[in-house]
Amino acid sequence: MATKAQIARDAERAGDTSGGRGLLDAYREVIGHTGAALPVISFLGRLPVAMIQFGSVLLVTETSGSLATGGIVACALALGQVTMGPFVGRLADRRGQRSVVLAFSLLNAVAIAAYTLGALLELPTPALVALAVLAGASIPGIGPLARARAVPLVRRAGGDDRLVNTVLSLESTMDELSFVLGPALVGLAAVAAHPAYAFGAAALLVAVCGTGFALHPTGRTVPAAGQRPPRARGGRHRLPREVYVVRVGLVFLGVLLGACGAGITALTEELGQPGQAGLVYAAMGVMSAVVGLSMAALPERFGLNARWRLATAAAALLSLPLVWTDSMTGLYLVVTVFGAVYAPNLITGFGLTERACPPGRLAEGMTFAASAFVGGQAVTLAVAGRLAESHGPGAAFALGSAAAAVAFLVALVARPGTRAGDTAEVTPGAAGP
Repeated sequence: MATKAQIARDAERAGDTSGGRGLLDAYREVIGHTGAALPVISFLGRLPVAMIQFGSVLLVTETSGSLATGGIVACALALGQVTMGPFVGRLADRRGQRSVVLAFSLLNAVAIAAYTLGALLELPTPALVALAVLAGASIPGIGPLARARAVPLVRRAGGDDRLVNTVLSLESTMDELSFVLGPALVGLAAVAAHPAYAFGAAALLVAVCGTGFALHPTGRTVPAAGQRPPRARGGRHRLPREVYVVRVGLVFLGVLLGACGAGITALTEELGQPGQAGLVYAAMGVMSAVVGLSMAALPERFGLNARWRLATAAAALLSLPLVWTDSMTGLYLVVTVFGAVYAPNLITGFGLTERACPPGRLAEGMTFAASAFVGGQAVTLAVAGRLAESHGPGAAFALGSAAAAVAFLVALVARPGTRAGDTAEVTPGAAGP
């Protein structure tokens, strides 16, 4: 006769959370390992990234009168983040998160303030590009580093892959919520007065909450893990091929988001309601956050590879109606439905990265994955902005749909997993997820 423990294990493998750990219990267990304050601080600390990434287009477009210039400057900001993001992660792996996050948080606050002042003074485009690069390059990367901090905490406490997936779902949901609230705050500031007010709030938030994240007690647990790999050149763990394959998929997902951002901005301006752009983003983000939270309830037998292919296929299909959307009501409706695909793509991408990265390079792997996504978005902001100005919002949305189709092809032909079904026996430092 089966014991209660065996029944519980069988129920968990079958994905029946009522027989094992419930979804809410899983989130409570994660917060029990990290502490209740850390998710709050890390959420507020990553909020400025969403505000300045989206708000750069509105801020520079408002001060320069050109959507194309806004796109170019926003692209420069994102490229600064992409270039320095992996370096920040590598520093955090080697020196610990505390000193790295503290230094970059304070630097980023000053850089955001300088960038905002430059836009208000209507400096020439090259000067704005330089200030934007500095603002992007100094981003402390709290989102990826929060993942790299929470996952080892859960692993060391005996947490399994299902609980790690819960961590990644929570973190991605906080990302989504930041990309809901961030653009909404910028949009509200633009409607009420000026986007620059939102940038002032972003500078204050990154200084205060970045410092809080750096000094949180869990920050002391990261250096020990990060200092295990030898410092010698030949002693570092090499990143497996799987990590790079996932990054390619995240690049095209970033292209999709960048094209959608340009299309949404262009369409709301065409319809005479530019201030609605941030609220449209908020509608998309709310749906994404809801779906992201529910991802932790998926059974383990629905492996990461299958999730990746399904998520990219859904992104390609649900982005198509945007090409023909020509009204504000239609835009809200289509974007809200489309928002359901973002969290699954990001959670799965970070999940595949976590499974493949050696523990001593997890922060670097997470920041590189985030940079791949932001990099695709950055390049697209400049291209899609000009495309939307020349050929209308539909052209920008079409570019996004094409990128989603390529991401699906990458997921379809790639073989990032070496074990069928991505079973829980795979260790976080294994060669394949």
